[in-house]
Amino acid sequence: MTRNFRAEDEGKRVVTADGDEIGTVEQVVGAMAHVRPSGSLSQSVRRRLGWAEESDTYELRTSTVDVITSDEIALKRNL
Repeated sequence: MTRNFRAEDEGKRVVTADGDEIGTVEQVVGAMAHVRPSGSLSQSVRRRLGWAEESDTYELRTSTVDVITSDEIALKRNL
């Protein structure tokens, strides 16, 4: 089980299981991280994450996270 997000996660890169950058954590509010997507993030990846609507930031739930390290947050492979 992945730990909850913390304030120190702000600024970390969010990457796929393959290491492709999705975006950066802008803010942590409660158990939710708000991610600013990378400009090169494809629409298909956005849809898999439930980020279909246009927005400056998107919510990321710990249920989609595989591991949180000192410099990045890696998502589960099955997304």
